[in-house]
Amino acid sequence: MTAVVLGAAGFIGSHLVDRLLRDGTAVIGVDNLCTGSLENLAGARRNAAFRFIEVDVAQGIPVDEPVDLVLHLASPASPFDYARLARETLAVNSLGTDRACDLAVRNEAPLLFASTSEIYGEPLVHPQPETYFGNVNPIGPRACYDEGKRFAEALIATRVRTDGLDGRIVRIFNTYGPRMRPDDGRVVPGFIGAALRGEPLTIFGDGTQTRSFCYVDDLVEGIVRVARLVSGTGTVVNLGNPVETSVAELAEIVCELTGVPLRAVNTPRPPDDPTRRRPDITLAQRLLGWEPHVALRDGLAATIAAFR
Repeated sequence: MTAVVLGAAGFIGSHLVDRLLRDGTAVIGVDNLCTGSLENLAGARRNAAFRFIEVDVAQGIPVDEPVDLVLHLASPASPFDYARLARETLAVNSLGTDRACDLAVRNEAPLLFASTSEIYGEPLVHPQPETYFGNVNPIGPRACYDEGKRFAEALIATRVRTDGLDGRIVRIFNTYGPRMRPDDGRVVPGFIGAALRGEPLTIFGDGTQTRSFCYVDDLVEGIVRVARLVSGTGTVVNLGNPVETSVAELAEIVCELTGVPLRAVNTPRPPDDPTRRRPDITLAQRLLGWEPHVALRDGLAATIAAFR
């Protein structure tokens, strides 16, 4: 079996590559390295079953051999990254997604698309089930990512109906773990990096906003299960941890695990930063038999060790 992983050098993509290789799947990794790193693929590149192509998937996917599975994780995913790469983020989620669909249709292979909890925006329904359509600002500073992912979902759903695409969508909630970039702007690496440097932690607002943190190994397991569904065409499923944690509580845990006193600086929250985020994973439990198992403290301890 051969899988194509778009966004293979990224945080989640590289962990997925490693998992597929361990399972005996040959992998073609594709990435333009705008936010990913070849260091994340150091182990994979020593495996004869792995091949890497450096290219922007919005410009095309030069894979001509037969493939059995396409996994599309190619997109900037942190607020810092998609702010500086706004047009690229829109392009990879529109043109890149269409090209990923072409590759999957040509090979009669399933396409799994990595969407995001950000398609729910500032939610008016809590927790968020897959049936909720969201509350998103289409012209705000986060729109390149939020609406880019929403467009990609619409494109995939359309091609399922019109082209016979076997399309599957996973909506990923806040994921963390080793290989996150310390400077990517997300809260977990930001807090860990500041704590290890002995600097105050920057908390947006008063820290009462909540997130649901899922360790990367748990997420990858969910992705693999969706990809391997025998009859998964049209599946849309949340993957995340239903345990809700405030940003202030996360800061306390990080400082406790790093052994430093909690010092924080509060700054204004960015525009359209969601107040609450928690997935309803009822469908994932029923359809996949999946739920996360790594406790937040355990996952943070492993992430801190990697950052050290």
